[in-house]
Amino acid sequence: MQPFRILIVDDHAHAREGIRDILEEYEDFIIVGEGTNGQEAIELTEKLMPDIVLMDIGMPVMDGLEATKQIKLQFPYVKIVVITVSDDITDLFDALKKGAQGYLLKNLQSEVWYDYLRAFALDEVPMSKEIAFQILKEFPQETSITKPDTPLSVRELEVLQLVAKGLSNRDISAQLFISEHTVKSHLKNILSKLHLENRVQLTSYAFQNGLMN
Repeated sequence: MQPFRILIVDDHAHAREGIRDILEEYEDFIIVGEGTNGQEAIELTEKLMPDIVLMDIGMPVMDGLEATKQIKLQFPYVKIVVITVSDDITDLFDALKKGAQGYLLKNLQSEVWYDYLRAFALDEVPMSKEIAFQILKEFPQETSITKPDTPLSVRELEVLQLVAKGLSNRDISAQLFISEHTVKSHLKNILSKLHLENRVQLTSYAFQNGLMN
């Protein structure tokens, strides 16, 4: 497997250095560039085409939230993880509304960063039930409540429900006695049928449509 290409965007040199030190310990990641503000984040994303952008929020010229919004409009396939010192849940919601798909605190241990980013890169980051409920309150219109073109199978419905409960691919695999590869295949099919993009939207869809048991 090719290493995941990472772009670090933070206006503090020490913060960028700390993140670089964490990620350079692991062969799964390669740092392709660094930026100091949101405008640079957009320009470097276009130039370098990273798999993941690690985006600080409070930066000069253009903040990380606006940069996230613009990057997702231009490059929807690029994944963005907001990095911050704040554990205020409203920051998470603001980031999600702008299109970010993940959220990391700068003071977490390096192994936590590694586990999260690797799972994030592989689309395996679970969504907790508490976060799901908050998402529903914060932006209830984000997910379309329409019937899928092709009905979900019984197994796909089971996978969807477990995703909404916050289980990772590995946990779902163990609970349903199927391989992680099969779980990923089911998730791909579910997302395609429901015209959704990620686990956040899947979780909201399940709650909004009364699919939780």
